[in-house]
Amino acid sequence: MDELAALLPLDALHREFGGRMVTFAGYAMPIQYDGIIAEHQWTRTSAGLFDVSHMGQLTLPLDADIALEKVLPGDITGLRDGCLRYSMLLNPGGGILDDLMVTRRPGDLYLVVNGSTKTADIMHLALNKLIVSHREDLALLALQGPKAVEALDRLIPGVAELSFMRAAAFDYDGLPLWISRSGYTGEDGFEISMSATAVEALARVLLAQPEVKPIGLGARDSLRLEAGLPLYGHDLAPDITPIEANLGFAISKRRKAEGGFLGASIVLDQLLNGVTRKRVGLRIDGRQPVREGANVVVDGASVGAVTSGGFGPALGSPIAMAYVPIALAADGTALQVDVRGRLLDATVVPMPFFPKSYVRHGAAK
Repeated sequence: MDELAALLPLDALHREFGGRMVTFAGYAMPIQYDGIIAEHQWTRTSAGLFDVSHMGQLTLPLDADIALEKVLPGDITGLRDGCLRYSMLLNPGGGILDDLMVTRRPGDLYLVVNGSTKTADIMHLALNKLIVSHREDLALLALQGPKAVEALDRLIPGVAELSFMRAAAFDYDGLPLWISRSGYTGEDGFEISMSATAVEALARVLLAQPEVKPIGLGARDSLRLEAGLPLYGHDLAPDITPIEANLGFAISKRRKAEGGFLGASIVLDQLLNGVTRKRVGLRIDGRQPVREGANVVVDGASVGAVTSGGFGPALGSPIAMAYVPIALAADGTALQVDVRGRLLDATVVPMPFFPKSYVRHGAAK
């Protein structure tokens, strides 16, 4: 681990619980505690606590919604109080600079951006005349899994009433919390924003619940991969557009009609006329995982590259995401992946690889 890595508010707690620390996005973070597969399966069946305080928590004035729509393709002016929206910061070529969550709150717009890009995001927003407050005084926890609601509602009554992509202010023992029913594992769960100086006390209480164990970066990555969720810097990049990334759902009907965001002419043309490449899911034959950078091959020629890959513990097989020519992107297409000179058979399959378990509005909680 890099000795210059910044420490998160829960650093001592991670080490106390046996976290194996690595450097990620410039921070010392636990990659695992009991083992990646064990932590993955625990989250799938119970509840895992993730420290995601490395993420950037930003706020903007409420009246910045119109200006914010100039740099991302989401519908922000139509976002209701307490609702979240997934979107992307774009460059003039329509490429993705970051993916993020936007929430309209009673007093501000609240953005959660990736830890590795938060400084560049703030600069990009400033260049586009958006004044951002970087809330470095806050920590962020993610409690994920089918028993997350049971564990959290026991401590903070009322959170069970939230549905997916909804959020509200709560209080725990006099401490203000902002809690959303969201996450990046494909499981039901919550993200909890609160004071960095008070987060350890809440984390300890959560970890004392029988359903909850600490989970590291390794399982967070395998969970989001099984859920078919892209990771910025791997599956998303400045030379990849939302349409190529298969994220067109994040562009609302109004924004498709009106445009007005950076790169709109390119992105909207791709919506109308199609793209030459697309992000797809791959199921790999056998047991050997494929990793980022491996070439996707047809008839001995490279046609694309893996952007995320690994073993899917809940599936019992290797899976991957890759960009391939649109002619090879249909489900069921037979491909191969070159792993150090060995060609492994692969098939294009729908994503998510593992069903998502979100509790959506109107569904039984």
